Amino acid sequence: MSDEIEIRLSGSGGQGLQLSAKILSRAFTDEGKNVAQSQSYEPTSRGGMSRSDLVIGSDIPDYPLASAVDYMLILDQIAIKGAAEVMRPGGTVITDVKLTPEPPRGDFKVLALPITETAIKLGNVRIANVIALGVLAGLGELCSRESLESAVGSMTPPKFRDLNMKALRTGYDMAAARL
Repeated sequence: MSDEIEIRLSGSGGQGLQLSAKILSRAFTDEGKNVAQSQSYEPTSRGGMSRSDLVIGSDIPDYPLASAVDYMLILDQIAIKGAAEVMRPGGTVITDVKLTPEPPRGDFKVLALPITETAIKLGNVRIANVIALGVLAGLGELCSRESLESAVGSMTPPKFRDLNMKALRTGYDMAAARL
């Protein structure tokens, strides 16, 4: 039996999803897991569809693209197309309630959360991706909190480190409120 987990982070360009995938990958590799990461984005720098898939397991993943996603984050309506078709039955989809008004439907849980609104309240819309990482990791218990905190701390610019750490804690708090 495989212990692989498949995760998709999706939304629009400029939301920091590629960085989020790298941060999450670092947290998993720091825990000794093998990670295959792939990315897809439209050629526009902001506003076009952007996504990153992670396949994580004890062994080296056979295939680097997610095909039966356990956890999906959707931060923009533009990323909805095809989402339901790749979800594993019983999986979890986390959406931004404001930017994804029509979430995918299927044999999986959908949690619509005020991720972007919360980022704005904390002072910067650009930390929505880190809030979402906290929600994802907190709900799925995917990697240790310490590993993710270390990855966020080492992979974000020093002048934004404190704000990103606050965003991560806020995401974990949002997840705890949903459990």
